[in-house]
Amino acid sequence: MRTQLLLASSFTAAALLMGGCSSNQAVKTTDGHTIVTDGKPQVDNDTGLVSYKNAETGKTEQINRDQVKSMNELDN
Repeated sequence: MRTQLLLASSFTAAALLMGGCSSNQAVKTTDGHTIVTDGKPQVDNDTGLVSYKNAETGKTEQINRDQVKSMNELDN
């Protein structure tokens, strides 16, 4: 019983580590700034806002889609 619990815990931990990997993105704005995000930004088509977690501050922020020039995945 104890061996099965240990084995199940190991598989769960490995799945969480491998599944939790997400690439940072560089969001370039129309005014020339670059924002590095932690993970992929989410676009809300209803509001026109792009939500992202700022890699520098760790805070979730939003920007109007009209202010985004490009979004590119970074090599981590």
